[in-house]
Amino acid sequence: MVVTRFAPSPTGYLHIGGLRTALYSWLWARKNGGKFRLRIEDTDLARNSAEATKKIVEAFDWVGLNYDDEVVYQSDRFDLYKSYILKLLDEGKAYRCYMTKEELDKLREEQMARKERPRYDGRYRDFTGTPPAGVDPVIRIKAPLEGEIVFDDGIKGTITIKASEVDDFIIARSDGTPTYNFVVAVDDALMGITDVIRGDDHLYNTPKQIIVYEALGFDLPRFYHVPMILGPDGKKLSKRHGATDVMEYKTQGYLPEALLNFLVRLGWSHGDQEIFSVEEMLEHFDPTDINSGASQYNPDKLLWLNAHYIKNSSNERLAKLLEDFGLYLLSHDKREILLDIFKERCKTLAEMAQQIKEVLEAPETYDEKALKKAFKGDGAQLLAAFAEAVEAAEGLHLPTDWHALLERFVEKKQIGFGKIGMPLRVALIGRLGGPDLSDVMSIVGKEETLSRIEKLLTHLQA
Repeated sequence: MVVTRFAPSPTGYLHIGGLRTALYSWLWARKNGGKFRLRIEDTDLARNSAEATKKIVEAFDWVGLNYDDEVVYQSDRFDLYKSYILKLLDEGKAYRCYMTKEELDKLREEQMARKERPRYDGRYRDFTGTPPAGVDPVIRIKAPLEGEIVFDDGIKGTITIKASEVDDFIIARSDGTPTYNFVVAVDDALMGITDVIRGDDHLYNTPKQIIVYEALGFDLPRFYHVPMILGPDGKKLSKRHGATDVMEYKTQGYLPEALLNFLVRLGWSHGDQEIFSVEEMLEHFDPTDINSGASQYNPDKLLWLNAHYIKNSSNERLAKLLEDFGLYLLSHDKREILLDIFKERCKTLAEMAQQIKEVLEAPETYDEKALKKAFKGDGAQLLAAFAEAVEAAEGLHLPTDWHALLERFVEKKQIGFGKIGMPLRVALIGRLGGPDLSDVMSIVGKEETLSRIEKLLTHLQA
């Protein structure tokens, strides 16, 4: 059975690079009828945040990545790690090192002066003498002294590291707390993880973890190291490229299926297909097809995908989602026409909420540039004349009724449509641009249309 995991540190928010790794791991487990586990790597007790842990789980819930079994917290497992460290000490596969920080710094300076790569020199590896007084030792594992550490990576191929590249690294600090590479290997083995899919910033942690696996007699999992995501400028993705916190995408009005579709294609493809449902991802995804080179974040692509999913969402679902943006349409009598109009033109829920509010709420202020452009000639007189035409008209209900009225008006006045269109648009929504005027007037109705025109004409006189 395939068992994968996602193992974030709760020292900050879940970013989209992490979510992409989680998605790949989730897809591979689910495709194979296996398990997807969540582990919180909270051994850094000073930097852990309960709020960050909550946000990670919240993000998983939002995008729909369900995990199996209980969440594993490393902070609950210190006694377990300690027992495995003692096992390695008892078997002579690890040892206490009494080297002080000052001694280690001096050793590094000497090695760098000789243009050697700084590394621990193994001086306590076979130490049998009397330990120096007053030094709390660290625990180091015995790394191989010769040969190579070789493993197959499902994305990058065979990786070979010379044993000389890995020193006897620390597996427990002087205060007894275990180190990252030790606990990761122990946890992955004990949780039965068969496939480790993670960022390639962990690639050179893998040889160390393999040393731990082999020292403890654990089976090795399959490894897949996913290349990083670059920003649009080709540099490492960071906050300056936009929202990197997963929940920030919700706040900005993205749908979870759009974000998942966007992320699955950041480094993986299936022919020329761009739109993927979760079912299609599950059908086609294989981690060996992940690109070996870095992928580039494209915000325009994400907006395009989001617009697609908004357009294809039911109006009832959109109405529920828009409540997060202060818009309550579920029982609104014009809900269907409103959402049919705006789902075709908006790329985010935030944009949709703003534009719908512009239609439903009379403008409090008017765009100054729009006023100058719309009323530089006889705009005010034409707007007043149009108000009279509205007052006299009967049966103004559908957008087609309002459109016919506008056509009769421009024909009677022998003017271009823009001559009345611009002043009317400013009266209705406070600016130029926006949805079709016939749609707006059919939504707000005859009385509100007249009220907004009167309000603007009064403003112009003032």
